Amino acid sequence: MSLTNPQLLAALEESRRTTRSRCTDAEWAVRVELAACYRLIAQHRMTDWIYNHISAAVPGEHGHYLVNAFGLLYEEISASNLVKVNTQGQLVDDVPYDVNPAAFVIHGALHSARPDVCCVLHTHTAAGVAVSIQKEGLLSLSQHAMRFHNRVAYHTFEGIALNPAEQVRLIADVGTKNVLILRNHGLLTMGTSISNAFKEMFFLERACQIQVAALAGDRPLTQPVAEVCEHTACQFDRDSEFLQERDWNAMLRLLDRTDPSYKN
Repeated sequence: MSLTNPQLLAALEESRRTTRSRCTDAEWAVRVELAACYRLIAQHRMTDWIYNHISAAVPGEHGHYLVNAFGLLYEEISASNLVKVNTQGQLVDDVPYDVNPAAFVIHGALHSARPDVCCVLHTHTAAGVAVSIQKEGLLSLSQHAMRFHNRVAYHTFEGIALNPAEQVRLIADVGTKNVLILRNHGLLTMGTSISNAFKEMFFLERACQIQVAALAGDRPLTQPVAEVCEHTACQFDRDSEFLQERDWNAMLRLLDRTDPSYKN
């Protein structure tokens, strides 16, 4: 269903009135956090107009996940206008929104194959695409990049992700890893929580920006030995107990100060 702008605005207003009443408390909490993630990706300039997706599994509803309605900018996403779909890309709720079929091919496949994953986040940033094009992929040049040492999977470009047959190869390529570089395409992170997927994407994006800048400098580079890179990655693997979501909570406070409408 393709909506005109006045129809879309009316649908958004209807969503604000009715969505909360039909959600469990657990689903609403995920909706709020996922909407926050969309807003933060917009604030950090990692969007691609109305394209790309961030999805999150619906608690207690196996095979259902939340994703953005097609046509909304990330800065327009709120808890109430996220769309619930199944892993075949079909709408679960009767709502007047479309979903982008590419959300099903990539996100549906990963949610189906990885029940351990809560959130799947995909971007098309300039630095991310640039690194995806470079034959060596992500290099362990910076502390940010060492976070992902030996923890990145790669998937060969097959065209715009509209062919369901690609899902088998996508699942095989990602395996048990939570970071995927889609060759000639972009970046993807997964997490057991929305905050984890966001943090992985933020630092993956920063690592790509640093790599592009370093390689553009046309000067000799220093690269730590593999043992140090792996040691650093292991340190990042263990940092959640110390952090205790303090970094994510700081980001939520930022949103609450600047535009708390993501909670609507």
